[in-house]
Amino acid sequence: MTTYVYEIIPAQAGETPRYLEIKQAMKDAPLTKHPETGEAIRRIIFGGYGALSKANTGGSSSGCGPSCGCH
Repeated sequence: MTTYVYEIIPAQAGETPRYLEIKQAMKDAPLTKHPETGEAIRRIIFGGYGALSKANTGGSSSGCGPSCGCH
């Protein structure tokens, strides 16, 4: 089971969004409603490694940049 972060979509403009974590299997579709309250929610995608290339790693083929301390 994977833990996903969901945002409760504010009902009113200017309202601060609230967040919750829900455990789901990776094959499960993202939820659209809070399982207890029925409020509208959306899965938040964040983090990760991104794409690395020699152009943005300072020419290193190891995948780390010049400031990481591994050179």
